[in-house]
Amino acid sequence: MAISRRGVLVGAAVGGGLLVAWGLRPRAFPTPLTPAEGEYAFDAWLKIANDGVVTVAVPQMEMGQGVSTILPQIIAQELGADWRQVAVEPAPVSGAYANIPLAAKWSALWMPAMPELAGEPDTILAERYAQISRFSATADGTSLAAYELPCREAAASARGMLTAEAAERWGAPLEECYARGGFIVHEEKQLSFAELVEAAAQREAPDPAPLRSEFPSERPIAGPAQGDTAFPRLDLPSKVDGTHLFAGDVRLPDMVYAAIKHGPLEQAELSGFDEKAFAGDDRIVGIIKGKRWLAVAATDWWSADQAVEAMKPRFSVSNVAESDRSDRAFDEAVPGGEAFRIATRGEGSEALKERDIARRYHVEPALHAPLETASATARYADGKLELWIASQAPEKAREAAAKAIGVPVEDVILYPMPAGGSFDRRLEHDHAIEVALIARELSKERPRPVQLIWSRWQEHLAGLPRTPASGLLWAELVPGANGRINAMHVRVAVPSTTHEFGERLFNNKTAWAARRAAAGKADPLAVEGAMPPYGIPHVAIDHVPTDIGHGTARMRGNAHSYTAFFVESFIDETAAMFGREPLSYRIEMLGNDTRMVSCLQRAARLAQWDGGRDQSGQGLACHLMGSLQSGGRIACIATARRDEGGLRVIKLSAAVDIGRIVNLDIARQQIEGGLIFGLSLARGSSTRYSGGLPTNQRLSQLDLPVLADCPEIEVDFIASEQDPFDPGELGAAVCAPAIANALFSATGIRFRRLPLFSEGL
Repeated sequence: MAISRRGVLVGAAVGGGLLVAWGLRPRAFPTPLTPAEGEYAFDAWLKIANDGVVTVAVPQMEMGQGVSTILPQIIAQELGADWRQVAVEPAPVSGAYANIPLAAKWSALWMPAMPELAGEPDTILAERYAQISRFSATADGTSLAAYELPCREAAASARGMLTAEAAERWGAPLEECYARGGFIVHEEKQLSFAELVEAAAQREAPDPAPLRSEFPSERPIAGPAQGDTAFPRLDLPSKVDGTHLFAGDVRLPDMVYAAIKHGPLEQAELSGFDEKAFAGDDRIVGIIKGKRWLAVAATDWWSADQAVEAMKPRFSVSNVAESDRSDRAFDEAVPGGEAFRIATRGEGSEALKERDIARRYHVEPALHAPLETASATARYADGKLELWIASQAPEKAREAAAKAIGVPVEDVILYPMPAGGSFDRRLEHDHAIEVALIARELSKERPRPVQLIWSRWQEHLAGLPRTPASGLLWAELVPGANGRINAMHVRVAVPSTTHEFGERLFNNKTAWAARRAAAGKADPLAVEGAMPPYGIPHVAIDHVPTDIGHGTARMRGNAHSYTAFFVESFIDETAAMFGREPLSYRIEMLGNDTRMVSCLQRAARLAQWDGGRDQSGQGLACHLMGSLQSGGRIACIATARRDEGGLRVIKLSAAVDIGRIVNLDIARQQIEGGLIFGLSLARGSSTRYSGGLPTNQRLSQLDLPVLADCPEIEVDFIASEQDPFDPGELGAAVCAPAIANALFSATGIRFRRLPLFSEGL
């Protein structure tokens, strides 16, 4: 059910109990950009200076994915700017930057009563919620879907104003003037943006904006060759020379530093500590007690960390994470737990008369382990809080900090910072709450900025892990069809992770309160990607909500990182059971998905696929993210071989269809980075829990791939005119099953758990 602009909206759907009138008129926002001297703002997206520099506001957090290049590129191409004169700045929080597609996808999290009313990006309810709540979160690869058109319209409008000004000065027909390389051109005449901008900014913006007929795009290069892009990353030079400022690089006058120690995961309260351990040390400027943590502020971070460690904080616990308890929960839930039917194709499970093949798979919890640990800087003075933080959901972090110290959200000023990695960890705002409380307590002596940095151990201890999951898959085969599947049932036992996350993000609940609120709820996003891309006539997808005794979080790839492992491992096992060649077996079942067939064939050529014969060490996997019409596709072949250290993945060959490619270089980086991230999930990244403590406490214990472990990677893109699909999570999803299938080819051993060697070899 969709709500149109003429519809009537019910307040109860948004969480209230009254009938309300919701403004259905298009909303306008004051320009959130503040031009500096000599700058002129055009819409909410760009400023042009009288020296010709075009500055683009980016409302998405840069965390390595290249969004601070992609959106400026779209504006530069539509505007006709010179890329060498394009700059970028983080956008302030504003309803002008509403991420409507993400609000629609997460409608069940902020409007649980009737999420279907806002489940599509073109519904007015999703639009109004995102605008009014200033929801501009960076997640689920929605940057292009949310912001490509607004960026193009803003740039086209500015181009129209510049062109109109030049045409009037020349007395030339408007339609004969055009923008190119930072100039407006007519025949042999040209005027630079710098010469036109002051007068152009006073003109009325054209309505509608005169969009170019061509969409921003770059054509892929056939084969594995890497070509230069006309739009190199804007953040690359500063990241190479070390001048790029991340959240942990903020330095303010008179700043002090805070270290923190948390209790065990998940429900612990501070019960005591040795306050005299660092008595008389003039480097210590404050001891701050939280309900569930202890922090020390000092003139340097090392001294603060040594002090909080020496104070030996003690915690009383009422519930702690235990992996043995989690294992028992899965053992009970997978075969017999109450399930919710999430998706059905054909007759679903009703078509299953026999279980010709059944397999169970499992993934352990994984730690995010971003390069930059949780870092935030705050200054509290005169009832106002300034906050320098890397957040994927800046307005929610701002609201949480305001609530923690009891000030109106309008009195919290958030300066968005880039992150040194996130993998969805920075969707959580626990460190924003902590640094706000620390800054307020320190201000009682005298206001001063304070920077909180979690140690690596605290990042592992206090950060919620990627959810573990178990999958039980079975199928009925077509008699005499040599392994062809007629009906398939996928049953995934997993916590209602998305609802837990939603309770924390939108309702500011603690991990255990969020877990209780989400318990037993059907969670379609927790089984996303479980519907096979193959033309299997009858499929049923079930979610079994599983209480594992501690909270869980989102991670790069999210549900796809385990559902792809379940499905592609199962398909490979079925092929092997009938002696079928894995590539032709998949193609035979793909039905009408010619785009996925092209990916499989292209990957096979890249990898010189030999049929995956015994001992060949080649394994194949493919995956679809999104819908059949507009989704992204990837096929990957992993090649593994034996060496003195056991088994090593020596090559990953991937063919990708992500529709229209805006920036080929960044798309390639995202696929390559996703494949390496998937490799880390395949071989490590996980931990067990005992007494609420992760058993893997250091990066070195996570068995993450180092440079010497990284295989040769070839990526080939398939040219397409479909809408662009974000490539960031495709590689992370497909890599583990491809490697698992390669290991089976190399050893004859079938690995059904992630990490792959958790069962031993």
